[in-house]
Amino acid sequence: MPRADGKKLKHADPMYSLAAHFMKKRSDSMNSITLDVPLEPLENYIRQKKKEGIPMSHMAVLFAAFNRTICEFPALNRFVVNKRIYARNEVCIGMVVLKAGATGAETMGKIYLKPEDTILDVEKRIEQYVEENRDNAGENKTDKIIKTLVGLPGLVRFAVATLKWMDWHNLLPKSIIDASPMHQTLVFTNLASIRTNHIYHHVYDFGTTSMAMAAGNTREVPRRLRSGEIVHDKCLPIGLVMDERIASGYYFSQAFRRLKEYLKNPALLEEPPKVIVPDPEL
Repeated sequence: MPRADGKKLKHADPMYSLAAHFMKKRSDSMNSITLDVPLEPLENYIRQKKKEGIPMSHMAVLFAAFNRTICEFPALNRFVVNKRIYARNEVCIGMVVLKAGATGAETMGKIYLKPEDTILDVEKRIEQYVEENRDNAGENKTDKIIKTLVGLPGLVRFAVATLKWMDWHNLLPKSIIDASPMHQTLVFTNLASIRTNHIYHHVYDFGTTSMAMAAGNTREVPRRLRSGEIVHDKCLPIGLVMDERIASGYYFSQAFRRLKEYLKNPALLEEPPKVIVPDPEL
């Protein structure tokens, strides 16, 4: 049966099709890497936008760069369910937002991006998302589905098991997928906002999240110049976790190299992409 959020790969690399049988769980197939992103280019760009009267956040730069990278490396937007590999038909990033007030209450939801989005479009989407989800009195779709589940006395285990079974057999309706905090291209957490170091955030066994990104406190990273002198760059460390069943290590390395190129020069993201490489299965 077809899924609401993706299409099964008919011509997947045999090695990865087999890997999905050996590594049935996403937690079995997690690889991780740290990307140290130089802060100077990001902050110079953000300051320049501020002078132009255009609000811009670090998060918008990160999301726009990741979205543009997917345009060139579409396999980043694949996922595995029930030992089958799928090409996702949308780009969505799940993130946690602190609600207003001093309670420390959190909510989680998703930002949906389009391939043609520029960095300015992404900033507007983030602003709208935060505004809609930060209100303490409000509940988004994710809050409501969680509240419904825990409100079933004695039936939580049965309800969760039913959702897992439906997801396993491609029976989850799009409305639940949209509300689920575990069905997305990427889960993002900004630990620097609570003055914490970056971590390697797990990707859930339930759902379709193939990648996790966690940004942490800035740090100085040594770099040797051609002259032999060692300098220290102030960097934003990002812990990246990925499901190795969706792409090869070489593919991930090339994609992350491209991601860092965009982060070093965010101005490249101000125009729509000149080329969008479609996933062959879509």
